[in-house]
Amino acid sequence: MAPARVSIQTEDFDLTAEIAALRRDDPRVGAVCSFIGTVRDRNGGAVRGEVQSMELEHYPGMTEKAIEAMIDQALQRFDIFAARVVHRVGLLQPLDQIVLVAVSSAHRGQSFQACEFLMDYLKTQAPFWKKERTAEGARWVDARVSDDAALARWGIHASNSSD
Repeated sequence: MAPARVSIQTEDFDLTAEIAALRRDDPRVGAVCSFIGTVRDRNGGAVRGEVQSMELEHYPGMTEKAIEAMIDQALQRFDIFAARVVHRVGLLQPLDQIVLVAVSSAHRGQSFQACEFLMDYLKTQAPFWKKERTAEGARWVDARVSDDAALARWGIHASNSSD
């Protein structure tokens, strides 16, 4: 049985296990590309602005459905066999893994493109809300203009940023 394409979870994920599941029993696979996002200090390391933790929220059911639609788009746009998205929610600490996007195909080019497309789509269209905690307090993180621009190069125009 093929693994689920989308998993929203509080627990960490194992890249090796995820890739093995994506490739399992598919002799056509010649390439698997992946992206892992981690909690980092978006504020440039300034002690006062240093990210101490991040909390992610989502709407169960709606979020999975939106990501499934993103994967359907990737399957239509690129010559890929499968894709897997694991996104964590809840309280995360610096260096924790947040998201995994993995894509299999016959050749690396299509996997790289589909992986990048899915990540750009996730950054702007997936219904997640992030709150960062610093020494100065907590704040919700808005989408950035650069995220909208990354999505636009795929022909999808969105205005999610407050920049």
